[in-house]
Amino acid sequence: MNANIYYWDKAGKENTERTIDAALKRGKELNIEHFVVASCTGATTKTLLEKGKGISIVSVSHQVGFREPGTREMSVEIEEELTQKGVKVYTGTHFFGGVGRAIRMKFGSLEVDELAANTLRILGQGLKVAVEIAVMALDAGLIPYDREIIAIGGTGRGADTAIVCLPRHGKDFFSFEVREIICKPRAVK
Repeated sequence: MNANIYYWDKAGKENTERTIDAALKRGKELNIEHFVVASCTGATTKTLLEKGKGISIVSVSHQVGFREPGTREMSVEIEEELTQKGVKVYTGTHFFGGVGRAIRMKFGSLEVDELAANTLRILGQGLKVAVEIAVMALDAGLIPYDREIIAIGGTGRGADTAIVCLPRHGKDFFSFEVREIICKPRAVK
C-alpha cells in the first residue's frame, strides 16, 4: 500500500485547511467515515463539517476549567449549532490529564499519564492530541469499537496533524494502533 504523508514546515493553525483536506482525502481512499477532531472553540470542527460531506464527526473540546476554573471554551451556542448539524460534541476530562495532572500541579512530580503524553509529544503535540481524543471519543461511546477512524489534532489552535488509527479504550491504551500518519509538522515545537 502506498500513501502520501504531508509534512508542514511548522506547527500551528495555518495548517488547518490543508490538514483537513489531507484527512478527508485519505478517509475517502480508505472508506473511513468516522472522524474525531480536537476543537476548543468549534472553528476547526466547522471547517471539517463544511468540507466533509457524509462523514460522522465527533468534536472534542477542552474540559471545563482547562484555562480558567468553571469556564468552558466552546460556547453553548456553538455547541448547539454543531449538534443541530449532526456533530457529536464531547467535553470531558482529558485522558492524559486527570488525577496525574493534579498530583503534578500540587506536588511537582511526574505521573504515568503525563509520562505517556510526553512520550507521544516527541512525534508532536498534534499527534498526542489525536491519540488522546480518539481514546476519549471511544470511551464515551461516540465512535464504534474496532473500526479505523481518522483523528485530527493540533498544536495550540487549529489543526496540523491527522492520523488513521484503531482506537482502544483507555484501560487498553497500549493496544491502540496508529496505523498511518496522514500529516504532521516537521518541527514539533
